[in-house]
Amino acid sequence: MLFCNTFSSLCRNVVRMFATAEGILTQQDHLNSDGLQEVFATNLFGHFLLIRELEPLLSRLVWTSSSNARRSAFSMEDMQHREGRESYSSSKYASDMLSLALNRQKNSQGLFSSVICPGLVMTNLTYGILPSFFWTLIMPVMWLIRIFTNTFTLTPHNGAEALHWLFLQNPESLDPRAKYHSLTSGLGTNYTQPRQMDIDEGMSDVLYSKLLKLEKEVRRKQSEENADEEICAVK
Repeated sequence: MLFCNTFSSLCRNVVRMFATAEGILTQQDHLNSDGLQEVFATNLFGHFLLIRELEPLLSRLVWTSSSNARRSAFSMEDMQHREGRESYSSSKYASDMLSLALNRQKNSQGLFSSVICPGLVMTNLTYGILPSFFWTLIMPVMWLIRIFTNTFTLTPHNGAEALHWLFLQNPESLDPRAKYHSLTSGLGTNYTQPRQMDIDEGMSDVLYSKLLKLEKEVRRKQSEENADEEICAVK
């Protein structure tokens, strides 16, 4: 860490782009072993903690969001969505806001954040919603629908179009309030299109502050548990 503090400009280039693609695609939720809502912890807070650890090494972040990220699903008073029924939508909207907050807080330090939406992609997450045979049956229909709906990217290769496009761009030229969508035309042509997110700076800053506070609480709890384990080991 001392090395990175001394040579911060060099360390920023160690990881050129960090993408937060792992997550849970479900609206059902429960507590994890840390007492946090599982969807919130997996789709947002876990990534946030990792980013905080790697921050001196990072120059670019890309959040994998969703068209299902809706403002109506998120409540600042219930950040983890303990009381709601749209955990996935809430966590993805929170990631949209966090990206904006990170740009406001970290651009001056050389860290830039963007948001992508891969479209409807058939992955293990998708197959977990309904039985695989169902998707096999309706796949021809989905290919036909793509003629009219360009968000049906369907394959991981097509869904990664926006991620690849962002990698080739100058991060300083990107719109921090835009979500970059992977799209596929009816003829199979892939392209990227920015669309404005329904977010505001005030809410994003509040979310960032609340996540920092939660980080302190989690780290304090972990320190106490580690101290208790060391005492038990000595005994």
